[in-house]
Amino acid sequence: MNSYTMFAEVYDKLINVDYIGMADRIEDIFIKYGKKPNLVLDLACGTGNLTMELSRRGYDIIGIDLSEDMLSLATEKAPDIRFLCQDMTEFELYGTVDAIVCTLDAINYITDKRRLKKMFKLVHNYLNPDGIFIFDINTEHKLKNVLSNNTFVYDEDDIFYTWENYYKNGISTQMLNFFVNTKEGYKRFFEEHIQRAYTVSEIKEMLKDAKLDLLQTFTWEQQKKIVKNTEKIVFASKKIC
Repeated sequence: MNSYTMFAEVYDKLINVDYIGMADRIEDIFIKYGKKPNLVLDLACGTGNLTMELSRRGYDIIGIDLSEDMLSLATEKAPDIRFLCQDMTEFELYGTVDAIVCTLDAINYITDKRRLKKMFKLVHNYLNPDGIFIFDINTEHKLKNVLSNNTFVYDEDDIFYTWENYYKNGISTQMLNFFVNTKEGYKRFFEEHIQRAYTVSEIKEMLKDAKLDLLQTFTWEQQKKIVKNTEKIVFASKKIC
């Protein structure tokens, strides 16, 4: 079993996300702006948890992720959902969709601004007129001041891991060492994640360049307003025809 397979298998145990609440907020945006999407695209869907929650609510949905191992688990959990193994900065669809979502700070993993601009333009290309695009980012504050150059240690049931962070010039390098208790005993594997800090103004400019109109920013927890120490911001935008 390679490290990517092992990470995919422990992912759901480590990522503590309120997918029901997240789907509620997404639907709040649909309702607020008078949208009744049928076909939805979940970019960087991972193991498919949000994808499945939206599917349970009646949406026809497609999931895209670059990790074959993540998609393998997603397909096992939801064999009736269409999952495609593609790079979210180069994705291709057979037609357009009514809404696109991209969550869990997947945007931060696009460290090249040119590729992020390209992705936003692909979003515009594959959205139906006035289609909705919802995504979130880890804020510059979180990457620079919370994760910063800190090390965290976690002991979760059969999983022990250390999380070392290094921040320099807008780039957060995150190194995770895992020790997982398997049937064959403890297995060790390593993951390195790199995220780029984007400011709200940078995101706004790139959306504008891609002809995506920013509707509002908010938080998944329905925080009243975005403040300096907000750690994750959600953006809701729509296609400009």
